[in-house]
Amino acid sequence: MNLDPAVSAEALMIAVERMVRHVRRSAITGGLSMAASTALGRLVREGPHLLTELARAEGASQPNMTQLITRMERAGLVSRVADPHDGRAVLVEATDIGLEVFRQRCAERADAFQSLVEELSEPEQQAVRIALPALDRAVQARQARQDCS
Repeated sequence: MNLDPAVSAEALMIAVERMVRHVRRSAITGGLSMAASTALGRLVREGPHLLTELARAEGASQPNMTQLITRMERAGLVSRVADPHDGRAVLVEATDIGLEVFRQRCAERADAFQSLVEELSEPEQQAVRIALPALDRAVQARQARQDCS
């Protein structure tokens, strides 16, 4: 990557998108679609969700999310359980199999990212180690501000 400070935000965004696509494609365990992978990740990280909440969080329609969860349930990745706070509601949660698939996919993505970083010069590797955590802090701070409004 060009270290020129005049590199445009658009060029940097394109580079980030390429990297993310490469890393995501490297996760092959379970043969999940991107939608299934992100939904499973959300369930593992955040815990059980109502189907409607999951659809909203993932930017999917309720019918599409219902179909996706049904396929994931058949694959043993998720299960539907009664909501302990509302006996009429059903929560979707990751199963032990889903958790294991998630962990394997995370490891595959981490390995893919690490191999990319290892192809860089030492100064470039150091720049990545500084820039990415800083950007993550900025994203988290922005999200925290939005959550408070």
